[in-house]
Amino acid sequence: MNEFRLTLASASPRRAELLQQLGWQLDILPVDIDEAAHDGEDPAAYCLRMATEKSQAAQTQIQTPWPIITADTTVVFDGEILGKPKTREDALLTLFKLSGQTHQVYSAVAVTYAGQNVSVLSENQVTMATIEEADIKAYIASGEPMDKAGAYGIQGLAAMWIKHISGSYSSIMGLPLYETSSLLAQLGVNAPLNAWSESVVR
Repeated sequence: MNEFRLTLASASPRRAELLQQLGWQLDILPVDIDEAAHDGEDPAAYCLRMATEKSQAAQTQIQTPWPIITADTTVVFDGEILGKPKTREDALLTLFKLSGQTHQVYSAVAVTYAGQNVSVLSENQVTMATIEEADIKAYIASGEPMDKAGAYGIQGLAAMWIKHISGSYSSIMGLPLYETSSLLAQLGVNAPLNAWSESVVR
C-alpha cells in the first residue's frame, strides 16, 4: 500500500483520534448491528463477537480498497456488562457500582483486508477511587458519560478518579493500538512510521 489510509467502520471519535495519533488517514463509515448480548453470554466472548459481526457487516456494506477496522469496548463489573447509559439515572447507577471498585474493560478489534480477516481481544482492569455522589452528579451533568460504555471516559474528566489500570490505556479508551497495529502488520499493511523509516534509510 502506498497510502497510509484505513476505513474505520465506527462513529467513535476516540477510535478515530487514536488511529490518527499513529498517522493514519481515515475514511469513517460507521455500520450498525444488533448489539444485544445473548442470554448467559460471557462478556469477553460478547466483546469479540461484536467486533467480528461489525466487520462482517462492514464487508457487505462498504466498498473500499483500504483495510477495514471495526472494534468494540465492553465494560464489566461483577460479571455484568455495563453498556452506554440510556438516561442520567442509568449513568448514576453505573457509576455508583464502579465507585471504589475494580472492573474489567475488554476491547476487541477486527481487521479485514484483501479477503483476509483477523481479530483479537484485549483485557484490562481499572480501579476507581470512591466517588462522592455530588461529584458523580456533576460529572453526569457535564454530558460526558452518556455515549460511553460504563458511563465514563478514561481520557476525560473521569481520569481524576482512576487509581490504577492494568493493561493498555488505548484499549480502555476504545481501541488497543498495539493489537491493532499487530493485526495490520500481520496482513502486510505498512504503518505510517514506515514513511519515516524509508527517509532515514535514504
